[in-house]
Amino acid sequence: KCKRYIKGNYFLMLLPDDLIINKNCSKSMISIHKKYKSSVMASMNVEKKTVSRWGIYKIKNKLPKNNFVIKDVIEKPSIKLAPSNKAVIGRYILPKIIFKKLSNLKKGKGGEIHITDAIRSLIKDKEKFIGHNFAGKYLDCGTMNGYIRSSLEISKI
Repeated sequence: KCKRYIKGNYFLMLLPDDLIINKNCSKSMISIHKKYKSSVMASMNVEKKTVSRWGIYKIKNKLPKNNFVIKDVIEKPSIKLAPSNKAVIGRYILPKIIFKKLSNLKKGKGGEIHITDAIRSLIKDKEKFIGHNFAGKYLDCGTMNGYIRSSLEISKI
């Protein structure tokens, strides 16, 4: 729905159920995007037993300051098939060409079209993606318990 409003070759996308407080994650991602001239996705380490809740990165190689080149991303893998414990967090700097990939996607897990499936396709086409382990505090509003905990945390600010 927003494709016509994107003027540049890249755009920043933030998912509303993933909040990051105390440090500006978007600002640090923009800095990384400018340095590497590539797409950037937020990342954080999660417990191995929870990987099936997340998109999980497969790392190609490490970069300075806790960043890494993404080799692949798998949406909600089983514990056994998870390539790491580095999870996708809802902050992305994406290339405008992703809209073409999205328009050709079939529904994936849970009967939804997943942005990670379009990203995987771009990675296979040699589009560079950097994983960024951000410095702020992550608040998960994607579950009722997470939403309540996040509301209590934000009320302290």
